[in-house]
Amino acid sequence: MKTVFGPVPSRRLGQSLGIDPVPFKTCNWNCIYCQLGRTSPFTLERREYVPRTEILEQVQEVLDRHDPGEIDWITFVGSGETCLHSELGWLINAVKQETEIPVAVITNGSLLHLPEVRRELQAADAVLPSLDTASERLYRKINRPHHSLTLDMLISGLRDFRAEYHGQLWVEVMLIKGLNDGERDLQALAAALEYIRADEIHLLLPTRPPVEPWVEPPDEVTLQRAQLILGKRARLVIEISGTFDLSSERSAVEALLSILTRHPMCESNLLAALEKWLPGKGAQTLESLRSTGRVQVITRRGQRFWSMAQAHYTEEMDNLPDMRLKGLTK
Repeated sequence: MKTVFGPVPSRRLGQSLGIDPVPFKTCNWNCIYCQLGRTSPFTLERREYVPRTEILEQVQEVLDRHDPGEIDWITFVGSGETCLHSELGWLINAVKQETEIPVAVITNGSLLHLPEVRRELQAADAVLPSLDTASERLYRKINRPHHSLTLDMLISGLRDFRAEYHGQLWVEVMLIKGLNDGERDLQALAAALEYIRADEIHLLLPTRPPVEPWVEPPDEVTLQRAQLILGKRARLVIEISGTFDLSSERSAVEALLSILTRHPMCESNLLAALEKWLPGKGAQTLESLRSTGRVQVITRRGQRFWSMAQAHYTEEMDNLPDMRLKGLTK
């Protein structure tokens, strides 16, 4: 299993070399905004999904091919929940022995109530967990967690981790129109974030293809209000353009498949990446990619995104706004 991909342009981490330690969509949340489709398998089991030595060997191979300065961060970011890999702590420490490049971990944060998980993340330079709401009702509606997980477990885990962790804690908040962007909900979220004491609060928008087609970002006025309520540490993180490295595989098609497994791409960015690596062959390579049968094209708000064929997205329907208001989103 190929677990290392990129480097890819990150909204916060520059050119980021990704490490995906879990199989596709192995997660304990089933978020309505997930860019990788619906969760399956839905699990809380922590185990060594991919052998740790195999992952480390792949990291070493990629590092050997790149000059200093070409990779800004090494990022553990799962195509499911990163912390479900039971050897994550060993991997973080092993990577840091190989390079001085800083290491980040992107996680939903749901397992930080476990002392062993908090210990495993101590060596990371930055940890980016999620907190989209301070309402248990909205937590169930937006993140759709495993039935044994609660919002209190998430918030207390984040608070306990902050008390023990000396690196950068950047909490991600995905803002969704009509759900968690109301003034009362934002005030409650601001209080929870103050309790956690994150170094930064990163406001994200569902600009990549959300699993539920009715999921939309708030309007500009609402975004400004959210930033004001959430305080000086809150900043809006917007999509950026950058260079997708397609040199990590034997062919551009295989490299793109490796990236798309974790990072669906809009068609324009995909063509731009191909133009850099294979000038004049973008359309031909896209056709080769499509012919593998391992990709699909998803349309969200008039924009075409390329994703993996096994990712399951809800199809667009005419009455979706009514569905959101009635709560028929499961």
